[in-house]
Amino acid sequence: MTDPAWIDAALTSARPQAVSALLRYFRDLDLAEEAFQDACLRALKSWPQKGPPRDPAAWLILVGRNSGIDSVRRRARNQALPPEETISDLDDVEAPLAERLDGSDYRDDILRLLFICCHPDLPAVQQVAVALRIVSGLSVRQIARAFLVSEAAMEQRITRAKAKIGQADVAFEAPGPAERAERLTTVASVIYLIFNEGYSSTVAEADARAPFAEEAIRLARLLLRLFPTEPEIMGLAALMLLQHSRAAARFNSDGEIVLLEDQDRGLWNRRMIAEGLALIDKALRHASPGPYQVQAAIAALHARAPAPSDTDWAGIDRLYATLEAMTGSPVVTLNRSVAISKTQGPLAALAMIEPLADKLSGYFYFHGAKGGYLMQLGRNNEAREAFDRAIALANSAPEAAHIRLHLDRLQAEADQ
Repeated sequence: MTDPAWIDAALTSARPQAVSALLRYFRDLDLAEEAFQDACLRALKSWPQKGPPRDPAAWLILVGRNSGIDSVRRRARNQALPPEETISDLDDVEAPLAERLDGSDYRDDILRLLFICCHPDLPAVQQVAVALRIVSGLSVRQIARAFLVSEAAMEQRITRAKAKIGQADVAFEAPGPAERAERLTTVASVIYLIFNEGYSSTVAEADARAPFAEEAIRLARLLLRLFPTEPEIMGLAALMLLQHSRAAARFNSDGEIVLLEDQDRGLWNRRMIAEGLALIDKALRHASPGPYQVQAAIAALHARAPAPSDTDWAGIDRLYATLEAMTGSPVVTLNRSVAISKTQGPLAALAMIEPLADKLSGYFYFHGAKGGYLMQLGRNNEAREAFDRAIALANSAPEAAHIRLHLDRLQAEADQ
C-alpha cells in the first residue's frame, strides 16, 4: 500500500508539470485542468493497489491526456478516434513517456503555464488568484478566504480571468531565449505577490493566508531547479526564505506586531536562514545584481546579526541606495530612511522622507515612520498628527494597535 500522504505530496508537486503539459496538448485551460483532476482521481484508485509509478508526473500526463481525448470525443462524436497507442494499456508506458518528456519540455511547459497566468491584461489580484488556482491547485474556498471575499465572487473572478486568457491570442509555442528573461521576470513578480499575500497576513488571517508564503517558496524552488543559473531567481528564493524565517517571531501571543529589532531571534527558522544565505551568496557571485538579489542581501545582513546592535546598518544603507538607483521607488527610499536613522539620526531620516509626502500620502508606513522620527526628536504634537493619519490608513487591526501604543505613550508623557 502507498502512503496517502506521499500520494498527496506527489500529486501536488506534479501539478505544474502535468497541467502545463496537458495545456500544450489541448490548448484549452479548462480542459487541461479537468484532465488533470481526472488523472488524480485515477491515481487515488490505482496507486494504493499497484504502487507508485516511476515518474508520477509522466503517469498523470499520459492518463490525463487520454481522459482529455475521451472528453473531446464525447463533445464531438463525429471526430475520428485517436490512434490506438494513445489509449492502450497504461501500466507499462510511463517510463518511455518520461524519457520523451525531457527536462527542456518540462521547463518550457511550466514557464508557459505560469506566463499565461500572468497575462498582462489581467489585474494583479486576478493574476495571483489564477496562479493559485491553476498552478498551485488551491481551492476556490481557500483563495476566497485569503482575499476576504465570498466563494461565489472569487469563482466569478477566476472564471472571468480564464475566459479573458482564452480569448487572448496567447502563444503556446515554447519561449525562445530572447523571451525567456522577460517571462521569468513576470513569473517572478507574481510568485512574489503570492508570497506577500501570506507574509502580510495577521495572526487572525494565518490559517487562510500563511500557506501562500510556503506555496510561493515552493514555486520559486521549482523555478530554481528549472533555471539553476538565473541569479535573480536565486535572489527571489533567498529573499522569501529569509523573510519567512522570521514568521514565528513577528507577532506576540496577543497578536501584536513585534518589530524586527524586538523579535526573539531564537524563534527564527535557522534552516531557512541557512538555505537563504547560501542562495544569495551564490547569486551575488554571478556579478549580475537585480532587485531581488539586493533585497535578499539586505535581509541577509539582518539574519547574520546575532543581536540588533550587531546589525550592519551602513551596509544596509548602501544596499538600499543601490536598490533606489535600480527602481526609483519612493517606498525603497522610505525603507532606506530606517538605516539612515540608525547611522545619522532621526533628523536626517525625516529630511530624507519629507519629499515623499505627496507620493506616499496614502501609505500607512510613511506616516508611521514619520511619526516615529518626530517622536524621537521630541516633536510630539507633529508625531501625534502623523500617527493619527497612520491609524486611519491601517490595513489590519495589529497595525492600528501598534500605532495606538505610540499614541498612548505620547499621551502618558503629556499627562506627566
